[in-house]
Amino acid sequence: MLFVSGIISIRFFHIFLSTFTMTKLMEWLLGLSLIGVLWSIVTFDLLDLRISDQYLQVAWPLPIYLLVAFGCYSLAVVGYRVATFNDCETAAKELQEQIQEAKRDLQKKGLHF
Repeated sequence: MLFVSGIISIRFFHIFLSTFTMTKLMEWLLGLSLIGVLWSIVTFDLLDLRISDQYLQVAWPLPIYLLVAFGCYSLAVVGYRVATFNDCETAAKELQEQIQEAKRDLQKKGLHF
């Protein structure tokens, strides 16, 4: 019986998600709320799981560890993207030409720089 209800709930979940497109924000919020719910269940022993004190000592500061890990990951991604940023010299020249053209056009219309 549990297996059948599991299959039905998986199908419902698949149909529910296929009708909506999730933005990145919604994906992050869903993930954070799932982690928060699991952390609350373990930390406050809401399901009477009788978890040993060793595991509870690890579970209490887990959100802080995850926040620090996320910060390190974000810093690494930003650093990598800055280090591998490509210079577009042709686009820069084209942009400078467009700026000069716009200045000439504005000077013809009476605006002086």
